[in-house]
Amino acid sequence: MQPAPRNAAANRPANQRGAARLAAVQALYQMDVGRTTLEDTLTQFDALHLGREIEGEKYLPGDLDFFRQIVKGVVKSQLEIDPRIDAALAEGWPVERIDATLRAILRASAWELLRRQDIPQRVVITEYVDIAKAFYADEAPGVVNGVLDRIAKDVAPA
Repeated sequence: MQPAPRNAAANRPANQRGAARLAAVQALYQMDVGRTTLEDTLTQFDALHLGREIEGEKYLPGDLDFFRQIVKGVVKSQLEIDPRIDAALAEGWPVERIDATLRAILRASAWELLRRQDIPQRVVITEYVDIAKAFYADEAPGVVNGVLDRIAKDVAPA
């Protein structure tokens, strides 16, 4: 079962792409921890999660196509994404060593920074820092901000 934000009602995104990002993070977490397949996860989220009520929390309808792009993109590009995250994390903390939810946030956001250059980097960073705030009360949102800032600088057009 994927993690639920600490307070989804107060922290849920205000747009369909934001809702898709949150669902993508939860799907990636589920695939990582639960070892579910890509197709099983996509089917489950299509049917149950986007725009539904889960455990008493109402989730906004998400952009299903965008959700699928993120999840499929992370799976397809993970061998490129993980080394980029590793390089941006503190030495001695490879992506495989960090918390599964944080790992899902970083993978989804790194994919967007690398593959969706039509979306402003500041939007991607802000959205995923907000997602981190929904799950964590500690330093994790700052870690997300720092890692994404480093990746964004690396991929910024010259």
